[in-house]
Amino acid sequence: MRTDPDRRGSELSLLVQYLDYQRETVLSKTDGLTQHQLAQKHLPSELTLAGLLYHLSLVEEDWMEVRFSGLPDREPWATVDWDADPNWEFRTATGLEPEQLRDRYREACERSRQVVSAAAGPDQLSAKALRDGHHFSLRWVLLHLIEETSRHAGHADLLREAIDGTVGD
Repeated sequence: MRTDPDRRGSELSLLVQYLDYQRETVLSKTDGLTQHQLAQKHLPSELTLAGLLYHLSLVEEDWMEVRFSGLPDREPWATVDWDADPNWEFRTATGLEPEQLRDRYREACERSRQVVSAAAGPDQLSAKALRDGHHFSLRWVLLHLIEETSRHAGHADLLREAIDGTVGD
């Protein structure tokens, strides 16, 4: 359930609340849909709601657990040959059941919340550096996740409308 962010919240709590709002927006776009509906493509795009959910699970896990916290990749991501199949998560998601996709995303989001709770604060730096060799702050990765999740929430809104005409926040 989406909850409006607290107008008087601290910087860190507002970052988390805005991210949670967007996470719930994405999940709401998949409510009540079948596996077939989640796998529907709307040409010319190859994008599906199933692919978006699986991709956002990967994004949460990769950025918060692997890059920020320094934990190892989880399966199935750890054994994917990303060079051979860079869109693996989008392609394979269509074979998963709706609840598998939603549960994976919810679990990834919850683990991300735990990473935030364990962090020293928004200035804490990542365990792993970016390609340029610089580490990033918790603040930076939360803003990145807000941007990524919001962008895909917009995609999800359009895909859902094309599937069954459902529109809304």
